[in-house]
Amino acid sequence: MNALHIFLILLIAGLLMVGAEVFIPGGVIGSFGALALLAAIIMAFNYSAAAGVYATVGIMILVGFVIVLWIRYFPSTRIGRKMTVSNDLHASKAVESNLASLVGKTGRTTSALHPSGYAEIEGRRVDVITDGEMIEADSMVRVSRIEGNRTIVDLVEATT
Repeated sequence: MNALHIFLILLIAGLLMVGAEVFIPGGVIGSFGALALLAAIIMAFNYSAAAGVYATVGIMILVGFVIVLWIRYFPSTRIGRKMTVSNDLHASKAVESNLASLVGKTGRTTSALHPSGYAEIEGRRVDVITDGEMIEADSMVRVSRIEGNRTIVDLVEATT
């Protein structure tokens, strides 16, 4: 294998890894891709200064081109469809319905609230949160208020 083959392998591998970094975040693949491209540039500079400059400019242009192509065409591939979200959120709801009707109602915690957990209120399993206090499982709680999707509860003190 001669130097040209090694240069081309480093170039192609680096471009693919930098393109993959767009969809597989974390920086590891992109870092290895950048190192492969840097090694290709160094190889070009070892050949001549002019070849190094041309390789550097060419790689910068190719990296931009590959990223644009990857973003444009990868989501429509079989693997890309599995990795990306294709539906929009027009039909989604930000606030759960009928939470306001629970204000003042009592229920029993089905998990410990440290400070969040679950409670059963009027036969309905509800994700609840306290104002910071810890409440053990199977305790009576009362819904004090609703803030968006947050159902805030207080411990109901046992009457003696």
